[in-house]
Amino acid sequence: MNRKTLVLPAVIGLLAPVLVACGGSDSGAAGDDAIVVGTTDRFAASKEAPAPLDPAYAYDVGPWNVLRQTIQTLMTLPDGGGDPQPEAAERCGFTDTGNERYACTLREGLKFADGDPVTADDVKFSIGRALRIQADSGVFALLSSIDTVETKGDHEVIFHLKTADATFPFKLSTPVAGIVNPDDYDKNKLRDGFAVDGSGPYTLEAEVKNDKLVNAVFTKNPNYQGQLKVKNDKVELRSFGTADAMGTALNKGEISMMARTMSPAQIRKLQNAKSTDIDLIEQPGLEIRYLGFNTNDPSVKSKAVRQAMAQVINRGELVSDVYGTGADPLYSMVPTTVTGHANSFFNKYGAPDTAKAKALLSEANVTTPVKLTLHYTDDHYGPATTEEFEQLKKQLNDSGLFEVDIKGEKWGTFRPNEQKGKYGVYGMGWFPDFPDADNYLAPFLDKNNTLNSTYANPEIRNSLIPESRRQADRLTASRSIEEIQNIVAEDVPVLPLWQGKQYIAARDDITGAERALNSTATLQLWELGHGVSD
Repeated sequence: MNRKTLVLPAVIGLLAPVLVACGGSDSGAAGDDAIVVGTTDRFAASKEAPAPLDPAYAYDVGPWNVLRQTIQTLMTLPDGGGDPQPEAAERCGFTDTGNERYACTLREGLKFADGDPVTADDVKFSIGRALRIQADSGVFALLSSIDTVETKGDHEVIFHLKTADATFPFKLSTPVAGIVNPDDYDKNKLRDGFAVDGSGPYTLEAEVKNDKLVNAVFTKNPNYQGQLKVKNDKVELRSFGTADAMGTALNKGEISMMARTMSPAQIRKLQNAKSTDIDLIEQPGLEIRYLGFNTNDPSVKSKAVRQAMAQVINRGELVSDVYGTGADPLYSMVPTTVTGHANSFFNKYGAPDTAKAKALLSEANVTTPVKLTLHYTDDHYGPATTEEFEQLKKQLNDSGLFEVDIKGEKWGTFRPNEQKGKYGVYGMGWFPDFPDADNYLAPFLDKNNTLNSTYANPEIRNSLIPESRRQADRLTASRSIEEIQNIVAEDVPVLPLWQGKQYIAARDDITGAERALNSTATLQLWELGHGVSD
């Protein structure tokens, strides 16, 4: 394949992928006609999380990528981005001027993979189930603006909302709003294990070892009806323990493509390689990383401590030393490419300045050095996370104002502990549920937030978030969205660090790889095909 660059407009919802031909072996992907895709995402069932693939529980990019292949939603984000479009629905829309009544009509002849018809009652059951169970993952909060769900006949569903919510069509595109069969899912409890049944483009066969999903086999669903064009008959999603193991499998031809998460070293190697049978695809991304705070924890209860950390941390140095060209410094929880972004942290704190941080602590009568432990997960966000936290520790300790330790834990332990408030400071990542500024603010600041945060600002919760959701024109919503960001920069309940780019590496005999990952990090496996690309 010749070195090539594909350029598309780099705007929110339509991001520009860049393809670079890179090196690898000459062998093709092994196995039958299935296209094999590698990932370092982990899928594990445990006592704390026995139902990792239940739409009423799952709230992480890995499980969501499984569900998006198998569970159909009323709406979907189109290839290339933009406003949500009907998927299981034939049409949807607000039927009032206040954005409080939203109606959908299902497609005619819609069926689950087992042949059972999909009805409006099934939609009502699925939405009600997620709201009734209220899983501790917090994913149900995406549907919390729903007051009641009404059905008319077999095909019409009407959502009556508690308050205006212009982002509601986006929320109906997320897996928590996925349509499930009441014959397969109990209305009052989660479905344990890895079985998934729906009306999406694929059916799932799960290969499980030691309560871990190691290989997900997606087979084209002959009963699927929707707007997606499925370009293959079978795809396998294979989970690897490390990015290096995934890369080795790609070079040997054991897999056809590797998705998230590659290491910075792998990306640099692929960028600089001379051979031409593996393509590295680079896209601007909407992933962010940040520090979260338990604002009731004695170590960071003083706002001055959190502000001093914001004043000391050097994002540019952190990104350059750890991620190179794979990330950019971020000065708001809202990424730079999303409508409503404001550089609130830079506007307030400017360049890193130890003297200013010392003055903040002194004025608040905080004794230095402040002793802190930064907690992070060492097996969830990629192989460079440990190095990132070593850099954060060094920066804070070098200031002389902090005495910092770091502690890495497995995601299965880390996430429950974070939600239980056991950490004063912890590192998290966020892949958006949908590409709107609301989804970078409300999940961390509103009631029932995903962090189970102790921080509660009444102006944000009672005024600014509802005000922003009343605006169907998201540019008009920017005033309240920017004010939220300014309050966050002042109070620092969360501290944004960087915004990442997205990478896929694919063998040259696979087509559609440049469309296999959208702006919200959703795998679109239906786009992949066999054959040499142009």
